[in-house]
Amino acid sequence: MTEERFYTTQLQAGLGLIEETRLLLGLYEPEMSTRDLFNKALESGLFPRVSARRLDNIVRECFAPRYLRAPGVALGLKKLTASLERGEFDQLLFLHTARANLILADFVREIFWPRYSAGRDTLTREDAMEFVGHAVREGKTQSHWADSTVRRVSAYLLGSCADFGLLAGSSRGPRTIQPLRLHAKTAAYLAYDLRFQGLADNQVLAHTDWQLFGLEWADVRDQFKRLSLEGFLILQTAGDVTHVSWTIKTREELIDVLAR
Repeated sequence: MTEERFYTTQLQAGLGLIEETRLLLGLYEPEMSTRDLFNKALESGLFPRVSARRLDNIVRECFAPRYLRAPGVALGLKKLTASLERGEFDQLLFLHTARANLILADFVREIFWPRYSAGRDTLTREDAMEFVGHAVREGKTQSHWADSTVRRVSAYLLGSCADFGLLAGSSRGPRTIQPLRLHAKTAAYLAYDLRFQGLADNQVLAHTDWQLFGLEWADVRDQFKRLSLEGFLILQTAGDVTHVSWTIKTREELIDVLAR
């Protein structure tokens, strides 16, 4: 039975936090607890302008839910930090941030990409507030959010999208939509990550994570064709039947392949 997840205000602890995440990944070691990571970060001197309380909040409320929730994620990203291009690596951080923050994932899937597909070139604070307000009315939060909370969370959503390169422009006005182009290594990471979760081929291709990058099922199959051409996997299709031969067998092997 799937555990019900509610929208939270957790993004208030930090939006994309891309540079902070890179620094924390550099400090992270296998089996390190959240408290251990905080202590090491505090002693490192890498966060001179961040108070101890704020740093603790970043580690507990941002880094841990995003990168320590599933085994191997933080260690894998640590190994990829120096080898992937900036855009590739940032897309991996976006994926894990969206997974940890359902409200961000749904905003991107239900508002960002449909607006782009409909020919809109901007998103506004009002768009975000309408989305959040509707979610509150639909019972997607554990408790009723005040109007002030709706406004703050709306700003967090737009700010997070801006941090990950989906939106540009000033926070004072409409934000320009910048559709992401999914990088091949990001696609390979996501495909194998879903596979290592025990999903069957068609479940991998139909997973909602692809919608974070604006891809529907047919788009994902095209993406798999490109991955096949680049040697990440072998794809066989016959009509509506799709079979994938997964040539990479472990998560550790995947990270090694992506790091080349």
